[in-house]
Amino acid sequence: MNLGKVKKILVIRLSSLGDILLTTPLLRSIKKTNSDISIDFILREEYEDILVHNPNINKLYKYAESKLEKQILFNSIIAQNYEIVIDLQNNIRSRELTRILECPVFKLKKRHIDKFLFVYLKINKLKDAPPIPVRYANAFDMIELDDNGLDFETDNQPNEQLQTDEKFIGICPGAKHYTKRWPKGYYIELGKLLESNNYEVVLLGGKDDLDLCDEIAKELSNPINLCNENDVMQTAADMMMCKAVYCNDSGLMHLAAAVNVPAIAFFGSTVREFGFFPYKSNSLVMERDELQCRPCTHIGKKWCPQRHFSCMLEITPEDAIESLNLVMEQI
Repeated sequence: MNLGKVKKILVIRLSSLGDILLTTPLLRSIKKTNSDISIDFILREEYEDILVHNPNINKLYKYAESKLEKQILFNSIIAQNYEIVIDLQNNIRSRELTRILECPVFKLKKRHIDKFLFVYLKINKLKDAPPIPVRYANAFDMIELDDNGLDFETDNQPNEQLQTDEKFIGICPGAKHYTKRWPKGYYIELGKLLESNNYEVVLLGGKDDLDLCDEIAKELSNPINLCNENDVMQTAADMMMCKAVYCNDSGLMHLAAAVNVPAIAFFGSTVREFGFFPYKSNSLVMERDELQCRPCTHIGKKWCPQRHFSCMLEITPEDAIESLNLVMEQI
């Protein structure tokens, strides 16, 4: 198929923050290959703001679980007569969508067996696996990615507390799973070290991080707590005022990359081979890659299977401050 003659493409990636941001190099590169292509995108309603201002998207469809809303969605996409579908979710829900369309479907290869072998038997067949944006592009073999990173645009203004000449450092302490979160106590100690080095600490996160950010804020001298109810537009605007951000292997790490803010990311149970290191950004990953128990999961766990949690506990706040100096030298 000649991409130059294609007029309408549908891309499916229903969730979540990081995974959708990682699709943006593919969207941009498709559009660069053929500026006349119309790219529509299906995602969950709660993630709409990630792509609402993306210039490469023609239309966003909101996926919902209810039978009525799903039928409306099905009817809408059938009527569009798409020539190509790129399924970057490749699960039961996305396959339910692709089955109703009579056009070529390109699917992400998830390499479940290779992940299983690596996690449970430590047989690493992912040594040469590229980052997720490249894997997305490999699912659709008609284009090559450009050399740029992730895309995100916000029209929000930063919080008025950040509109000064202070040296702001962001702390994004949240992550969905315990084994992907650097310990709260370490973030508190890091915050104190930052304050002693004349930085202003800015706490960032979403709805699930509100309590955690409050607990950290109470232990610091004068933090600016801007954790909110999943307002990614506002978080991005606030993040852009920071010299750098500390974060876990999370969606906010990818948001930092997308808005060109250096990130210092703590990786515990997950590893580079899974493809989620910061993509094409001035960032630094802190990990203990000599530990034989890593990776213990490819998504995260509620507890450390070995009960020692060395992958995170051995990365100290003092290590984190030294890493900040390295990142700042590269700015």
